[in-house]
Amino acid sequence: MLVRSIASRLPRGTAARCARSFSSNKLDKPWISDVSLDTKLVHGGVSPDEKTGAILTPVYMSTTFVQESVDKYLDTGYSYSRTNNPTVKMLEEKVSLIENGHGAICVSTGMSATASCINAFMNAGDHCVITNCSYGGTNRICREQFVPLGMEFDFVDFTNPENVAKAIKPNTKLIFSESPTNPTLTIADLEAISEIAKAKGILHVCDSTFATPYIMRPLDHGCDLTIQSLTKYYDGLNIGVGGALIASTPELYDRIKLIQNMHGNIMSPMTAFMMLQSMKTMGLRVRQQSNSAMKIATFLESHPNVEKCVYPGLASHPQKALADKQHRNGLHGGMLWFDVVGGDKAAIKLMDNIKRPWTLCENLGASESIITACAVMTHANMIPEDRRAVGITDGFIRISVGIEDPDDLIRGLDDALNQL
Repeated sequence: MLVRSIASRLPRGTAARCARSFSSNKLDKPWISDVSLDTKLVHGGVSPDEKTGAILTPVYMSTTFVQESVDKYLDTGYSYSRTNNPTVKMLEEKVSLIENGHGAICVSTGMSATASCINAFMNAGDHCVITNCSYGGTNRICREQFVPLGMEFDFVDFTNPENVAKAIKPNTKLIFSESPTNPTLTIADLEAISEIAKAKGILHVCDSTFATPYIMRPLDHGCDLTIQSLTKYYDGLNIGVGGALIASTPELYDRIKLIQNMHGNIMSPMTAFMMLQSMKTMGLRVRQQSNSAMKIATFLESHPNVEKCVYPGLASHPQKALADKQHRNGLHGGMLWFDVVGGDKAAIKLMDNIKRPWTLCENLGASESIITACAVMTHANMIPEDRRAVGITDGFIRISVGIEDPDDLIRGLDDALNQL
């Protein structure tokens, strides 16, 4: 796909000066490329403040930035915080580094990142092949906003790349993966789907929120763009909401940066500051959450009151081999789901009886362990028939494992299950 340069859309005479503001930035720490991901999560993209030596990036709560002269307009890279903000820019550089990208935009929410991606690369009459088990908000915005605007979407089973290939039309502009999927935890073969996309000149985007870059980086598997809900594992503390869209090339970055500027959905500097701090512990959190999830899934799979438990690390997962190949560090994330014996009534009873440290709420990826009834909470906006068709039953229980002691979490589940 030919992506028009942002420079052609800027007022005459300002393109060269704006280039610094809109282009992905090179880090001033060459050593950072030679260290592990855990070290990059702490130090990547940030430096001590040049004037004060403050170890943390300042919060630049400023709407506008003073220019020295008209001739030096944008020499600093900043003019107005809808376009660029120093704190947000530091986070964008860090996210891009962690995801192996060529630039990233950080926006108000994960759904804002999804909407920005579709708006950036699709127009009326264009077609998208999208996973049939996408996040409920993604499913809804495609059906209720973009379809009425003249865009076409085919919701396809991505567990077989051939299904994706067969769904491609002459007007297909975007292939939209999600891996692992929310909440069914199916895995998309990103390399195979990326090869199909590239052969047809179609962009391939993957929402990799469940995996996190600590476990999988879609750009390493041939994807053109990555979506992250920063609200989840990037934040990990239930403090802020945010999203990111990461590009694999400078040209794609230019396009999404323009969309961010036009939509005005840039992240708040205060949120960016908090994300910069919480990212430092992502590796520690994800390792603990993944190891605990495996232990909990093993327990649930053997419990007599559990009909089915699904986790990519279990030998019973139908795509275990692909998960092992695609996921890094031998980890498979902190998400799992199960169905209890007795259906939706038993599931409701379980949810009512579950005790601390479990928390009944939405969100995921936090330090706290969260249990969710997807049919009536996160995926309530899906058409019921579509929801059931992809395996989200009325008694479907999703678990987001936190960083608590897994034995305490298992004890809480065991107590609730034994009351059924």
